[in-house]
Amino acid sequence: MAAKPPTGDPVQDAPEVGEVQHAAAGLPAVAHSLRMSARQMGVRRTALTLLRVNQKDGFDCPGCAWPEPDKRHAAEFCENGAKAVAEEATLRRVTPAFFAEHSVAGLAQRSGYWLGQQGRLTEPMHLAEGADHYTPVSWERAFELIAGELKALSSPDEALFYTSGRTSNEAAFLYQLFAREFGTNNLPDCSNMCHESSGSALTETIGVGKGSVLLEDLYQADLIIVAGQNPGTNHPRMLSALEKAKQGGAKIITVNPLPEAGLERFKNPQTVKGMARGTALTDLFLQIRLGGDQALFRLLNSLILKTPGAVDEEFVAAHTEGFEDFAATAAKTGWEETLTATGLQRAEVEEALRMVLASERTVVCWAMGLTQHKHSVPTIREVVNFLLLRGNIGRPGAGVCPVRGHSNVQGDRTMGIFERPAPAFLDALEREFG
Repeated sequence: MAAKPPTGDPVQDAPEVGEVQHAAAGLPAVAHSLRMSARQMGVRRTALTLLRVNQKDGFDCPGCAWPEPDKRHAAEFCENGAKAVAEEATLRRVTPAFFAEHSVAGLAQRSGYWLGQQGRLTEPMHLAEGADHYTPVSWERAFELIAGELKALSSPDEALFYTSGRTSNEAAFLYQLFAREFGTNNLPDCSNMCHESSGSALTETIGVGKGSVLLEDLYQADLIIVAGQNPGTNHPRMLSALEKAKQGGAKIITVNPLPEAGLERFKNPQTVKGMARGTALTDLFLQIRLGGDQALFRLLNSLILKTPGAVDEEFVAAHTEGFEDFAATAAKTGWEETLTATGLQRAEVEEALRMVLASERTVVCWAMGLTQHKHSVPTIREVVNFLLLRGNIGRPGAGVCPVRGHSNVQGDRTMGIFERPAPAFLDALEREFG
């Protein structure tokens, strides 16, 4: 069976809007994944490829960065992962004939989805100045054009070397080495757009710009707060981790402007029970107003401070600074302004507080719903304060969990894709490569 070309109106391929769903994954996700993969890769290639995704003798899925468990299922991927892998391993090819048929102006009218479905390039394509169609060029000519543009710059700092989520760590290391030998640290990546605020806020508060938990911590937590994050849509493999946490007794609070089917009920396709009934994940859904997360966590902090015995005073005294100033500011927080900012009811916040106070080990997970605001850094600082008040950083089953997708958000930065590298990294490059 060969890969099938995309069908449908290429210009008007708007998403289909159906009835609201109250469960995610299950048999429909399996069927859709296999159907879509077969269309891109064919039956044999689909089987050979998907069975190696996230396996120890295979390759990491390009879809997200959710960690693999110790015991891995034969199908250790989600619907999104299957789509991402299929687009990388597709049999569809975009040949020079395609560009001869479609002008740049015509391609600009197509949707990003349609463009991505056409397949992979077969050779370098060049848009000459004043031309309206891309034309094929040799690799030698492609490198000649790039070199000419770089040499024509008055300064290396006029060049930008950007990477996105599909760049491998090995390629990223060579790429940054090339850019620095050229003479610049202008190496932005997509984490500048999505989780830079997490790195900034965490560095300012706990001293490390990354999460403080392991996958095992979710399984030991009493309470998991999922704020500004859509795991069912963006990284469904997290749902199986939340399911395991629920089986261990954890409670889950979801903070989001929109309800998500996957967090409402998860039908795990890896088990018979999961396929049949699924697991209700969310214990309390807080349908917050856009950007209201900072106000919510500030009010929770204020209420914790006012509750006798709620603050882990020994932890705060030993491991924090600036507590008195923070407590004085938080004490000014009022119900009326917070409920206006969050769009929540007082009873909902009080129920959340009850669950927080009943938890000895709390993890807060978040994604771009918290990071994509002008006030995202203070919001994440408030989340850290929320955890510090009850000693929930640095011990099993507790901590900060910024959920970051793609290897380049952290892996590529380890490889040097960063505009402000540490001196030690640059010194090591100099010692190794001169």
